[in-house]
Amino acid sequence: MKQGKKVWGYFTVMEYGLWLGSVALIMISFLLFDKSNYLTLAASLIGVTSLIFNAKGHFVGQILMIIFSILYGIISFTCAYYGEMITYLGMTGPMALVALISWLRHPFRGHRNEVAVNRLGGGEICLMAVLTTGVTVMFYFILKVCHTANLLPSTLSVTTSFAAVYLTARRSPYFALAYAANDLVLILLWILATLQSLSYLSVVVCFVVFFINDIYGFISWRRMQKRQSDSIE
Repeated sequence: MKQGKKVWGYFTVMEYGLWLGSVALIMISFLLFDKSNYLTLAASLIGVTSLIFNAKGHFVGQILMIIFSILYGIISFTCAYYGEMITYLGMTGPMALVALISWLRHPFRGHRNEVAVNRLGGGEICLMAVLTTGVTVMFYFILKVCHTANLLPSTLSVTTSFAAVYLTARRSPYFALAYAANDLVLILLWILATLQSLSYLSVVVCFVVFFINDIYGFISWRRMQKRQSDSIE
């Protein structure tokens, strides 16, 4: 009973409401526009659940992100979004594993239910910018050779994804903003796919929900950062 209270008390009422509302929107959009692609539904539900854990700095979020990356990579392949497939299977998934290890190795005051928030120095920010530029240029030519649909937004998705996974692994609050930027790119990509098949509209709704959750994640991490700093002082 005591353990049950601890589990249920981990999230706030607002966070439960955000998660339940997100799940409801995903389910409604699936029933209205898809009704058949249960892989998309599973990926969406796992993805949005990972975001609520990530917003709390809990390592379970990274485990769920690894699973989501695999499912989303498969979905992207069916739509010839090879950039998305390569990005999530070859970069986001593996980097989520790196982030999982980093979060487990840096718990705040030994409690693994909350990671210690990190501050990046100017030198590392410059390094990230250089790495992101290099990855973007490299993937542009790879995706071009693969005849990727909607090449430019697909390349931009790689840019925002790499920045997001790097910041996640380095435990920076700004990872959530990078993911929010990536969500906007993905919303555009899947709107373009929806022009070919209305069933993909459920994926658009999924990333709109992700965007809202990532914005909340950034707010939550900034609060965590302040609280952790105040407790140390």
